[in-house]
Amino acid sequence: MGSFKVEGGHKLSGTIDPQGAKNEALQVICASLLTKEEHVISNMPDILDVNNLINILAFLGVKVNKVNADTYCFKADNVDPDILLDEEFSKRSRKLRGSIMLIGPMLARFHKAFIPMPGGDKIGRRRLDTHFLGFKKLGAKLDYNFKDNYYSLTADRLKGNYIHLDEASVTGTANIVMLAVLTEGKTTIYNAACEPYVQQLCNMLNDMGAQISGVGSNLLHITGVKSLHGTTHRILPDMIEIGSFIGLAAMTGSELTINNVSYENLGIIPDTFKKMGVALEHIGDDIHVPAQEHYEIETFIDGSVMTIADAIWPGLTPDLLSVFLVLATQAKGSVLIHQKMFESRLFFVDNLIYMGAQIILCDPHRAHVVGLDNQIKLRGTVMSSPDIRAGVALLIAALSADGQSVIHNIEQIDRGYQNIDKRLQALGAKITRME
Repeated sequence: MGSFKVEGGHKLSGTIDPQGAKNEALQVICASLLTKEEHVISNMPDILDVNNLINILAFLGVKVNKVNADTYCFKADNVDPDILLDEEFSKRSRKLRGSIMLIGPMLARFHKAFIPMPGGDKIGRRRLDTHFLGFKKLGAKLDYNFKDNYYSLTADRLKGNYIHLDEASVTGTANIVMLAVLTEGKTTIYNAACEPYVQQLCNMLNDMGAQISGVGSNLLHITGVKSLHGTTHRILPDMIEIGSFIGLAAMTGSELTINNVSYENLGIIPDTFKKMGVALEHIGDDIHVPAQEHYEIETFIDGSVMTIADAIWPGLTPDLLSVFLVLATQAKGSVLIHQKMFESRLFFVDNLIYMGAQIILCDPHRAHVVGLDNQIKLRGTVMSSPDIRAGVALLIAALSADGQSVIHNIEQIDRGYQNIDKRLQALGAKITRME
């Protein structure tokens, strides 16, 4: 288990390039299973979750060629679906929640697929019903082995259907879309997730010969085709990492420029930071955050306490709420952070309270934060990263705190952030990796 030793209280400066989007990468990598032809993906983030998924595809028989530092070529012309029952596949896929998105492409190509209960962040119950209900609507038969926590899906014939998703799940939408593109007839998906990641996947599939309309909305129409061909695809910059860097700049009173952010795909993220009092400038396709000693949280028009809550796109992504919560600890004013989706994602606030933050955890979904307005700095402590997003939020807190902090279980951070210690060191951060 690795750890970060962080010496806080230092201002950072410079420019930084965001990595490719983790959530998009996991989808488009799985989509390479939909064709026998070569599938080239660039701007791939070099992070644990993505690397583990690439290794799983290689284990399944996909030919994987690393073209350069951020570009991979996949060719799935000799894949054996029965290897999904292998114990080694089970061991690998249980470590990665993104492995669930192997099911749609495998079922589309081979009319059978198997997978154990996937792993991932420990942030509360994350049900998979949306995926499997969609598969069943398209003609798949589901068997769940409660003893081994293993899902088996088979289909004699797949046929398009009308599907109203019970939740606008990003991975659920992606999985069902990847099955529907090779399914006979027409499929309509209502209440589909429409995040930029899903839009990117749909546009890429269309480039491969799929027929998907309604991209960017919550109503997708898909006409199945018999086969797809290869393509080249470039992943968007990671909006979660961009938001993390904005929060880092504000918390440490630093001047930072984030390059090539694909601003039009950030949704309301920049405006939400502005509600928190963070000054930022959109210059070209870059975001410049000037140094601020103080930032003040807005109130609602009637003067009541601001609420920052996650919502389905184009609302605020839940993956950034941990950053907004940490940001609020040194703001002027107070805010209610409402995490609607996951019931355990706010439990990391105990670490911040030990650091001196004034936070009341109202329930598993809501935390009231009273900002210290930089009058009382957070103090260094020893803590452990429970998940990817809480981990980077704790890292931001440690970099802003007085004194030294140690963060354990940084493998969680490495799952989603590429060489984060080296990239922050280049900005002036005092951070050391300890194996």
